[in-house]
This record gives sequence, structure tokens and C-alpha cells, in this order.
Amino acid sequence: MNITIVIPTFNEAKNLERLVEQIFYLHPGFNIIVVDDNSPDGTGDIADALSRRYLRLRVIHRPCQAGLGSAYLEGFSLALSENADLIMEMDADFSHDPRYIADLVKASQDADLVIGSRYINGVRVEGWRFRRLLLSKFANIFVSFVIVKPVWDFTAGFRCYRRRVLESIDLEKISSDGYAFQIELIYLTFKHGFRVCEVPIIFRERAHGYSKISRKVVREAFWITLKCHAPWREIWRHLSFLFKDYNEFVGRA
Repeated sequence: MNITIVIPTFNEAKNLERLVEQIFYLHPGFNIIVVDDNSPDGTGDIADALSRRYLRLRVIHRPCQAGLGSAYLEGFSLALSENADLIMEMDADFSHDPRYIADLVKASQDADLVIGSRYINGVRVEGWRFRRLLLSKFANIFVSFVIVKPVWDFTAGFRCYRRRVLESIDLEKISSDGYAFQIELIYLTFKHGFRVCEVPIIFRERAHGYSKISRKVVREAFWITLKCHAPWREIWRHLSFLFKDYNEFVGRA
């Protein structure tokens, strides 16, 4: 199969080379698309150097930091144009261990979207403060409650899509970013009647660099979650107090 991994980057100079080397060591027949948002630390230059070493690596350079969601969309579009059968997404910071790639690909034989899940059959997160772990777990419980779909980890960024999923979704109409992007893609996958499954992974906090999460990303994720459910305005009215308390919690986390 033609399998492509899309990796968005912003200031991942200390991680990217080692990640790419590990992926190609484990899966020399896979393709990688790096989408760099003009990283000031030189990540884009490292990606270009890697593309000269590995013919199966492509680089998309974007002029500025335009967001995770749009980065994935550009990577997905290029992968589809190059006839990828499976399209994966993963972070560049080693929070997603390349050794789990094989598990996601194997599970895709029976599912259209496979999620590398931190929360199925327990909690598998290393290196997070308790408040951040509680925040993440609470957010996923909230999304599951509103959307009512059997997924434990809606905000996971380690995934494998069959091309027919992305071909069925109008990607040009998606403008969400970050966690909201991940939530919206799962919702649309279910809406189009595709099969979704989760496989357990161990998620590790990055060793180098810093998290890109912000209050804006969290707020957008809540709005997208509510809009994915038909009576979202009524839900928002009843849960507005919850959003306020949650946003204050984010500021302290």
C-alpha cells in the first residue's frame, strides 16, 4: 500500500531528524510529508536536508505559523494527489512513538480511521502534571458526552485515515485548528458512515521544545464540539457556566 505520514512542524529542530530517521528505519517504504510553518529555529532547513537524503520525504514550506489544522489539510491534499492509500498524522516531538505506526496500519485493515489512543482501557500518559492530565481527560469526557460517539480520545493527534475518508469530507470547508480540528474530523468520519477504532499507545511529553496549546485552541475545541451536535445552542446555554470554569482552569494549568 502507498502509506504517507504527514508531520506538521514549528520549531522542531531538535526532534525532526531523529524522528524521520526512526520512521524510515522501521518503514523504509513509507512516505513522509513535512509541513513547516517557517520555523525560526531552522526546522525547515533541516527538513530540506532530509529530503535530499530520503527520496520519499517531501517538504511543504508555509510563510508563517498558520495553525495545525491547515497544516494537516495541506499535507492531506498533497498525499491524496500522490495516490496515498493510507494517510497518517503524528506529532514531530516524539510524544507519538514511531513503533506504534505498525499497530495503526494493521488496525486500518478493519477500520477507516484508526486513533492512537491515550485513554482506551486506562490512561497511558507519561510526563504530564496531574492538572494537565485532568484537563485533557475532562475535555474528552465532555466531547464524548455531547457528540455521543464511542471514542475515548477525541483530541488525539496520532491517526491513520483510509483515503476514502478524506475524499468524502469536504476538506476546503474545514477551518478549525488544534484540538477542534481533531474533534471535527472524527465527527465528520462518523457522519459519513465510516468505521472508527482506537488502539492503545503510550503518550510521552516532549523532551525538547514547547507545547503549542493555547486558550484560543481550547475555546475553539469547545465551540466545535457543541456545533457538531444539533441542539448545540441549547447545550451551550446550559453548560456556559462549565465553559467559564474550564477556561479559568486552563489559565491556572
